[in-house]
Amino acid sequence: MRPDDWHLTEDIDDFLAHAGGFLRSRPVPHIMPLTWIGRLRARGAAAYGAEAAVFGFLEREGEVRGAFYRLSPSRGLSLTPLTAEQADVLAARLVALGHCVPSVSADDATATAFAEAWQRHTGATPRVRVRLCLHRLDRLVPPEPFPAGRGRTAGERDLEQLMGLCREFAEEVGEAVTIGADSWADTRFADKQYTLWEAPDGTPVSMAGANPMVAGVVQVDPVYTPAALRGRGYAGAVTAEVSRAALAACAEDVVLFTDAANPTSNALYRRLGYVPVVDWAAYDF
Repeated sequence: MRPDDWHLTEDIDDFLAHAGGFLRSRPVPHIMPLTWIGRLRARGAAAYGAEAAVFGFLEREGEVRGAFYRLSPSRGLSLTPLTAEQADVLAARLVALGHCVPSVSADDATATAFAEAWQRHTGATPRVRVRLCLHRLDRLVPPEPFPAGRGRTAGERDLEQLMGLCREFAEEVGEAVTIGADSWADTRFADKQYTLWEAPDGTPVSMAGANPMVAGVVQVDPVYTPAALRGRGYAGAVTAEVSRAALAACAEDVVLFTDAANPTSNALYRRLGYVPVVDWAAYDF
């Protein structure tokens, strides 16, 4: 494989003209790049501090076989599935071009291969930040019984509540983001459709978001119940509601990520009919 099999561009339209079909050909494992590139197209790079975004695709014999994106020099590299050789050639190409890569995320095998290649080429020591598991809905199995209360679609009047819940979620998972009235529109949380689970007195006790459908796939993200209200079935109920809404909107697939180290959430989603399809990893350098 030649280093110039990897084509780099800062033009998102040029990238999609070459790699868009490849990404849409396997939308479930490619849900992360499809989602983020869709956001950039819809709202502009400035909204996410991605004015210096870089995109790349691997092309051999006229066929795209892999892709990556990096939203800014301070953000990590996100990869589609690659072989160890493909990852090594990419690492060498990025080093030769003077790119700094603070982290990488991809399916577990690809992330590990790139982390090892980056260490070989730069001497940087990789450290696992998180391991995730991508799940796909096989057949929705609503919890039985549902907890007391009801699910409803969130509206404008719920914005303060949603911002507070998303802020708590981001803090709990270690996501560096400022969420407030002035910054909400520029966060990844703003473009979702939210469902709330309300207690019988109308108090919201759990939420689930759904990203805009892309290539027939809806990603459920985030799901959050405040710590004091957990263990009562609210997360399962609201996830079932948002999953049902995605299917009603004619989604071909519904997916979500879980923390591989959290047996409670993994067991919950599998009871609802989600099945694991891809192990995921993120490494910091």
